[in-house]
Amino acid sequence: MNRKQKKNLCRIIIALVLTVAFSIIPLNGIPRFVCFLAAYLVIGYDILLKAIRGIANGRVFDENFLMAVATVGAFALAVYDGSGDYTEAVAVMLFYQTGELFQSYAVGKSRRNIAALMDIRPDYANVERDGRIEQTDPDNVAVGDVIVINPGEKVPIDGVVIDGSSSLDTKALTGESVPRGIRPGDEIVSGSINMSGVLKVRTTKAFGESTVSKILDLVENASSRKSRSENFISKFARIYTPAVCAAALALAVLPPVALMIAGQPAAFATWIYRALSFLVISCPCALVISIPLSFFAGIGGASHEGILIKGSNYMETLAAADTVVFDKTGTLTRGVFEVTDIVTAGDRDREELLRLAAAAESASSHPIAQSIRNACRRTVDTRAVSEITEIAGKGVTALVDGVRVLCGNAKLMDRNLRGFIDCDRAGTVVHVAADGSYLGYILISDEIKDTSSEAVRKLKSLGVKKTVMLTGDSPKAAEAVAAELGIDEYHASLLPENKVEKLEELLSSSGKGKTAFVGDGINDAPVLSRADIGIAMGAIGSDAAIEAADVVLMDDNPVKIAKAIGISRKCIRIVYENIWFAIGIKLLCLILGALGIANMWLAIFADVGVMVIAVLNAVRALNTKKI
Repeated sequence: MNRKQKKNLCRIIIALVLTVAFSIIPLNGIPRFVCFLAAYLVIGYDILLKAIRGIANGRVFDENFLMAVATVGAFALAVYDGSGDYTEAVAVMLFYQTGELFQSYAVGKSRRNIAALMDIRPDYANVERDGRIEQTDPDNVAVGDVIVINPGEKVPIDGVVIDGSSSLDTKALTGESVPRGIRPGDEIVSGSINMSGVLKVRTTKAFGESTVSKILDLVENASSRKSRSENFISKFARIYTPAVCAAALALAVLPPVALMIAGQPAAFATWIYRALSFLVISCPCALVISIPLSFFAGIGGASHEGILIKGSNYMETLAAADTVVFDKTGTLTRGVFEVTDIVTAGDRDREELLRLAAAAESASSHPIAQSIRNACRRTVDTRAVSEITEIAGKGVTALVDGVRVLCGNAKLMDRNLRGFIDCDRAGTVVHVAADGSYLGYILISDEIKDTSSEAVRKLKSLGVKKTVMLTGDSPKAAEAVAAELGIDEYHASLLPENKVEKLEELLSSSGKGKTAFVGDGINDAPVLSRADIGIAMGAIGSDAAIEAADVVLMDDNPVKIAKAIGISRKCIRIVYENIWFAIGIKLLCLILGALGIANMWLAIFADVGVMVIAVLNAVRALNTKKI
């Protein structure tokens, strides 16, 4: 409990003691009025000041105004009818402040929980300069500097390990409790914690561009992207509060005037009392507080699981997703390609075929090209390779030792020669030809992730109607993966622009449901941007992923997709529970208040009680363990 909360608690206790004491002590007339007024000012002076400032600044109709009018009016009624019953006016303010204190504590607790979950901001960096270690602010570390990370310290900046081995706790980033082994040559990202050995790291980014900065910026700015529910509540409050003030005024004036016209006693005091109860009941703070808090807690709970949702509007869209479209490589599969077979045409030499393919692919950064180079035992002399031309979606051509080499898929072979082996085996097939003569093909396989099948199954258990896979791989390879994972539909041999076209078709046929696309966030940026909701997977340290996607999964576990949808649906369910509960109770109590059945005490429950229940319900969104 902070200082302000402790101060408010003391005020509540003092006001409560004074109210009870003055109710017991036999006081009458002006002394009784002064004593209860003192108790009222102890507990309510700040509400009166806020109401006055609101009126002065043109923000008249807020909860402070409603409370001030209702309680001052109750005091005035007690003076008017000479009853001396000021207890009710003080009690209304007392219970309201108690509710505000509870709400402040609950919101503060949820903020502290989220701050603890995202406590990844480093306080300092140990920079090695001229053989000495200097402790400095991470902002002062330049790209290329060498930093030393001792056991137990946070990694302050992204970089590459140049000395030492250790294990890293990445739970704050990925939600995974299993430590990650690190050795020289490995990339290391900021925000994780060094658990054992001393590491020397050469930084590759400035602190402002590092992973920890981008994650913190993303989470901190998530509240600026409002959902439709939050926008609705904001507009609702702007219209609702003046409307109920007008209704309360009408309730105080019109019935007694009508009674006077009818020749009956006007009973102004009775109707003013009902109008004041009506104002207390109508206070919209349960909605105004609990709805943003629900989204705030939901986004914080998701971040603890390594799921970064950029705003409550994206959470709302994600909750409505009924079609999930996957990229294959790196999303459902490991993205680690290995050469599993080499088939030659006739009596061609296997090692020579692999050498020519590795040479032609020597300038490519594609994982398939890298797997061919890794499989080649001979050293490739890049000086003998020239005129490398990459043909998008087909392969490469190059001159190797003066020989024109073609290395790519069946489309490349169809375009340049006849008589190649049209392989229908599952996997990625890379055909190789030299000087117009077909040499054979290399079969490359990509292993399916252990959790991909579970991810698809969990999505279907959540009610996702359709799962689709889009890939640039061969139809046979795509068919094998889709069949093994139980994916409803697949489309193969797609170029990046074809993926966008295919997604457009899925979007047009999805009806009212939303379509989510899951990719690696780098090669699939156009598709991620076009989907209703883009999810970048395994994106830790990837700037392109964080920029392109609406939701970022900080590890490569596809089960987190179902987890993200489950968290979003729980959060939206809590939001609607609070909306219907708060509006329903208030409408019922407003009717009872207008009819004279509900008094100030029921009005207090309709305001403070509903707010407390709604806030408690909202905080449940923090708990994501069982989803």
